Amino acid sequence: MIRTLVQSAFQTGCLSVASEGLIRQVLVNKCYQSSDLEALHSLYEAVDAGQIKREAGAGVAMVSLGVLAFRPLAEGCKAS
Repeated sequence: MIRTLVQSAFQTGCLSVASEGLIRQVLVNKCYQSSDLEALHSLYEAVDAGQIKREAGAGVAMVSLGVLAFRPLAEGCKAS
């Protein structure tokens, strides 16, 4: 799911508040794969470089990748 949200942000040039919220939910529920984290890293780099604008603005913190480590899909999660 994260990869799909990141692809959408690259296509539109904007990361919506709704997409950020969904990304947070996926991360909190640990329903992600290493490829999702790689996509998220690319998104952060694009936001930092100004290639993608955040609807939430710069004053709202994004989830930090530094606190995440890849974990297998949590029980009950579907692979995306």
